Amino acid sequence: MVTTFFTSQLQKVVFAVFVLTATLIFSQTKKDTVEQSIVSVNIRKKNIKEILPAQVLSGAELERLNSQNVADALRYFSGVQIKDYGGVGGLKTIDIRSMGSQHVGVFYDGIQIGNAQNGVVDLGRYSLDDIEEISLYNGQKSEIFQPAKDFGSSGSIYLQPKSPSFKGNRKTNLVVRLKNSSIDLFDPSFRLEQKISDKISASFSSEFMQSDGVYKFRYKKKYPDGEVAYDTIAKRFDSDIKSKRFETSLNGIVNNGSWNIRGYGYFSDRGIPAAIVNSRFDGRGQRQTDENLFVQANFRKKIFPKLETQFKAKFAYDYTHYIDTVSSIKIQNQYIQRELFVSSSNLYSITPNWDVSTSVDFQYNNLDADLVNFSFPTRYSTWTAFATTYQWKRFKFLGSVLGTFIHEEVEKNAKSPDMTEWTPSLFVSYQPFAAKDFTLRAFYKRIFRMPTFNDLYYTNIGNTFLQPEFTNQYNLGFTYQKTFSKSALQRIYAKVDGYFNRVEDKIIAAPNGSMFRWMMVNLGDVDIIGTDVNLQADVVLGNVKLRPLINFTYQRARDYSDKSETYYGDQIPYAPWYSGGFSMMADYKDWGFNYSFIYVGERYDGQQNNIQYNYVQPWYTHDLSIQKKFNWHSHEFKASFEVNNILNQYYDVVLNYPMPGRTFRLIVSFTL
Repeated sequence: MVTTFFTSQLQKVVFAVFVLTATLIFSQTKKDTVEQSIVSVNIRKKNIKEILPAQVLSGAELERLNSQNVADALRYFSGVQIKDYGGVGGLKTIDIRSMGSQHVGVFYDGIQIGNAQNGVVDLGRYSLDDIEEISLYNGQKSEIFQPAKDFGSSGSIYLQPKSPSFKGNRKTNLVVRLKNSSIDLFDPSFRLEQKISDKISASFSSEFMQSDGVYKFRYKKKYPDGEVAYDTIAKRFDSDIKSKRFETSLNGIVNNGSWNIRGYGYFSDRGIPAAIVNSRFDGRGQRQTDENLFVQANFRKKIFPKLETQFKAKFAYDYTHYIDTVSSIKIQNQYIQRELFVSSSNLYSITPNWDVSTSVDFQYNNLDADLVNFSFPTRYSTWTAFATTYQWKRFKFLGSVLGTFIHEEVEKNAKSPDMTEWTPSLFVSYQPFAAKDFTLRAFYKRIFRMPTFNDLYYTNIGNTFLQPEFTNQYNLGFTYQKTFSKSALQRIYAKVDGYFNRVEDKIIAAPNGSMFRWMMVNLGDVDIIGTDVNLQADVVLGNVKLRPLINFTYQRARDYSDKSETYYGDQIPYAPWYSGGFSMMADYKDWGFNYSFIYVGERYDGQQNNIQYNYVQPWYTHDLSIQKKFNWHSHEFKASFEVNNILNQYYDVVLNYPMPGRTFRLIVSFTL
């Protein structure tokens, strides 16, 4: 039974645990008399054995790409599809190489963000104000010193929060920021960093965001013969949002190691954009309230010259209240998820070029809901990983095997059978030339994703006999990078990959007798063949610095599940054949300029047949921004003016969920 009292009390408990833990560690660390002056207490070891380079956006790049949240920034990566249901408050999810959103692991400060209910992470919740770096990995990281769970995704997104950094004798940093836009957005935020001692620093940040979500869109529909059925301009009214975000951390170092504790809270009340169908534009009546809290900790230390260990732990609490007054039957559901995660990893260096690692993780997930005849499932998951990496001259190798052990319990109805599965992965790279400018690489990985609680136990549609979705990934590519010392062109970088993915036992929802009763079933195979291209350069022309970036993706993602179906061999829904983007960053003294272009090609909507009725037109946007820095008594002011969707194109990322047209945004920040 969900109660307001329980929610309030749990928030207090989580906060108290965080404060108490931080206080204990602070008091112990102060006793350490070893003096060491540091600029940043977050130690990040560079992986010299990296085999597969990541796509990375960091630092100033993130501030200049006209991005409100993490989902917006990921549009600039190749091989990525973003599903955006419109507006400031709409759900935003990511799909890497058309394998499905549930196959993407999203990690925040090194620990995965979980959602056992439906397996999807809403990236719109995560602001870029506190993010230092975003990295995208296909397959997995080249790093083997990590939790076992990190080996368990087909693709991974790593969000690295900012670490406190102090210049000279400074002990306090404060950044105050205000964002305002033409969609009635009011978004103030601040970040405070405090140097407590030479070994300990703390940070606290907070953000409030409010918008009525009202914007104009174009609603146009054509008959199959091409004649226009209707074409009108309307307003979106059901994308309002009011949210609050709080984040705090303690960071420190010990001899040959580091630790940190982080607390996070996100509270929102928002309208859920409804599909624009049957000339109905108001859509009001669907709302969602979220309360997301977590506390996590990390400890890393080199015990002996050849042995390093790390521990991670996390407790998360998520509350969701969903209301739908639009449907013929009023829906009002409440859900509570609880998650406990602990991990132990160890790295041993046999030689300077040969490392081995072992990791063991345990996770507890529980879901409560006020649905009739709900199963109240609890999942106990254990992961064990063994990995090794070896470097011989210009050849690098990484191999790993992951053991997954799942046990579930339910209070009502049948439960899913227990599961044990071992899955391997293999990564290699080779530099054929002594100059090391050119690198060939390849990998194979087999992994799976467990059915979610909704897949298995959602009232009326759950299927406890679902099999996991397996993916087999094959990748072959090369990287070329060269620097020039006496030229306007200072650096060029090219990354090209060709890949083949096969998804087995794909899980979908299918009608069961009527459109009001559905069931989850395993279908069959989806084959995905594609190419990703990334090009970058650094150019200096006098006092002007230019950095162009180009990304391009071609994908053929076909459904080969059932030869008897009319859609056999068709492109799967919302997978474009072609997509890509271009951006140009320019710097001149204290001025900054950025132009970006995003293109998503033709595709088909959620209906599986590739016919004209399901065709979705390509869309593209042009964005422009200009920044100026001002210095006043050693303090920095920064102002940024942005114009998004310059040509005022009306488009849908997801059919019948219109996106905003031309919008303006002003950002002003002050650094103390």
